[in-house]
Amino acid sequence: MRVPKYYRVKEQLLTLIADAPAGAPVPAERDLAERFSTSRTTVRQAIAELVVEGRLERTQGRGTFVARPKLLQVRPLTSFSQDLEAEGRRPGSLVLSVTRAAADADLARLLDVEVGAVVHRVDRLRTVADEPIAHEIAHVPGPLDDLEAELAARGSLYATLAEAYGRRIATVEDVVETALADPREADLLGVEVGLPMLLVHRTAWDTHGRPLERTRSVFRGDRFRFVARHDVARTDPADPVGPDEVAGPDEVAGPGGRIARRG
Repeated sequence: MRVPKYYRVKEQLLTLIADAPAGAPVPAERDLAERFSTSRTTVRQAIAELVVEGRLERTQGRGTFVARPKLLQVRPLTSFSQDLEAEGRRPGSLVLSVTRAAADADLARLLDVEVGAVVHRVDRLRTVADEPIAHEIAHVPGPLDDLEAELAARGSLYATLAEAYGRRIATVEDVVETALADPREADLLGVEVGLPMLLVHRTAWDTHGRPLERTRSVFRGDRFRFVARHDVARTDPADPVGPDEVAGPDEVAGPGGRIARRG
């Protein structure tokens, strides 16, 4: 089997950084090309793949460094704050704007409102220990007086909806896919344009099945890993959930047979 040149260089790079601490600088492309007797183009391709895999970090104007381990997890059935607090981490949010917007056809369908209806738009930068980790835009329907002030007082959107407006989230559904960082996301999150990201679309409902939230979150692909756990043994054979989507003890089949969480 023929092994591409860049792949051999990639393996050599992994050996080079194996014992290096997180944040350690990686030699310049020219130096690596000389060390491995190859072209800078080949070195660049190997580095790019290691950046995508989260083994290296590239900072514009500074260079390439050994990446920090992916210590964080995106659990699609809980909130950002709950996930990180459960791991003993310090979540935070920087509110970029709280505005009102007219719902387009897609958003109107998801939130069960009329096209053109005014909804609240919450644009936030999510952080961990003050490090930008995710960019999030939430759309919330209905009258929510002084939303910006109420959100500032609590930090958590879910806590704000429950405590200030009596709107409690009962079920959520997430759709997770990959995307590439666009220029604005790259600038907000301190990454390069085109870096692979985790894109999460969330819809939340109350106990009566009324939509309360539609959120688009973009997480840094080099800092997050996705973990999902389902209890197969507790699944009822008569349950409509398909063989590839098994609901756990704290989950129910959401709209379309997808998995969502109770409470």
